[in-house]
Amino acid sequence: MSELVKIVRFHEIGGADVLRIDELPLPEPGPGEVRLRVKAIGLNRAEIMFRNGQYFLTPNLPSNIGYEASGIVEAVGPDVEFDLIGKVRSTVPAFALNEYGVYGEVCIVPASALAAYPAHLSFEEGTSVWMPYIAAYGAIVHNGCVAKGDHVVLTAATSSVGIAAIQIAKAEGAIVIATTRTADKADELLSAGADHIIATNEEGDVAARIAAITNGVGAKVIFDAVAGPGILALARAAARDGLIMIYGTLSPEPTPFPVFESWGQAAQLKPFRMMGYSLFSITNDQEALKSAIRYVFDKLESGKLKPRIDRVFKLTQIADAHRYMDKGQQIGKIVVTV
Repeated sequence: MSELVKIVRFHEIGGADVLRIDELPLPEPGPGEVRLRVKAIGLNRAEIMFRNGQYFLTPNLPSNIGYEASGIVEAVGPDVEFDLIGKVRSTVPAFALNEYGVYGEVCIVPASALAAYPAHLSFEEGTSVWMPYIAAYGAIVHNGCVAKGDHVVLTAATSSVGIAAIQIAKAEGAIVIATTRTADKADELLSAGADHIIATNEEGDVAARIAAITNGVGAKVIFDAVAGPGILALARAAARDGLIMIYGTLSPEPTPFPVFESWGQAAQLKPFRMMGYSLFSITNDQEALKSAIRYVFDKLESGKLKPRIDRVFKLTQIADAHRYMDKGQQIGKIVVTV
């Protein structure tokens, strides 16, 4: 009889209660795939949206779930190097969430979606690497080309991506302006490396605050997880030829295009760029992905980057972990151990 393993799936769309731990036969990897014996799982906002039916991919019910896991490779499929067995690896979000999922005692993933991380990191830290750091790298380094002394604005900065973006921006010598709704997380953001904090619900004119901090120059890169009407103030705060990158839609309101905000006080057009962004623009480009992995690995090895873990749950508490993420109060990564 085949070994049974615990796999987290959901059989219907909905809240955290739809997550079930099913006992299923041990899966075997197919061509180009590996089986990872999972030690830790990193949660992401995308998985909440996927479970709720709000993601850009439609779940194939009953659906597996999860982008990030760390563990030990225990089996490989055809066309995969045999010596990968026994290696510690973590998964890179370079696959479709409706085809693969990593929540469980084991997971099947493409071999191309595995990466090594520095040996001094724990399994909990190893599963907290690729989604946040590749997303931040793509914005700050690959697209933003941030240099020493540039100002970078990060909205909703207490998320795992926000903390990663603070670290990468500081590694590049930038000056970080982090926004959060209230000042109760200001000390945490300052300890994470942010230079300035703006509590958006308490400080009024966000554009004026950014203008004051930057001495009127504005921000070279604005990495926005919120969208919605707040984009108008961010456009006013952009530097000439600055870049606004929208990678999240935490605001439930429509996002206007900031045409008139680009006009300065002298009725002159202030050129800036605005783009939608996803880390998949990096993970789906093999050359860009190699550069991102090399950059993140080297910075982790040197200690310039360090994963920030907010809270750890057990696999049996997977629904509780999702409920905790639903609240949006974490600072850094939510991890589930197996």
